Amino acid sequence: MNYVRFVILKRDEDSGKKQGLFQAMADLYDDGALTASEERWYVEVREWYNEHLPAPDRFSRPTGTRAPQKAISWYKDDAAECISRMREFVAILDVHGIHVEMLTTDQPGYVMYEDEYQVCAVPFGRKRGKK
Repeated sequence: MNYVRFVILKRDEDSGKKQGLFQAMADLYDDGALTASEERWYVEVREWYNEHLPAPDRFSRPTGTRAPQKAISWYKDDAAECISRMREFVAILDVHGIHVEMLTTDQPGYVMYEDEYQVCAVPFGRKRGKK
């Protein structure tokens, strides 16, 4: 199984990893940078995710004293509609000059949560599995 994640160049303060699109879009929305039609589009896509994508309510914890604690979400590569909807965020971010990168891996890290569409994983301590 391969996993997909969309990111921007800005680093997330909590994880230290490249920021995901939900946070990037929320930042634009909160800053009032979106047009009225972009706001409606953003809210519609966000609501679709809230209705269709399970939200993790419980995580396993990695073991070991050096294990990082911030889980990162990755889509399973067969979660076609989730990935398609994410591309709608890509289009809005592109209009605002924010470059989006699509990462793929077969080893997202220590899996803390998994459902039909996604995994939430704490990255491994060293880079591996990144393509």
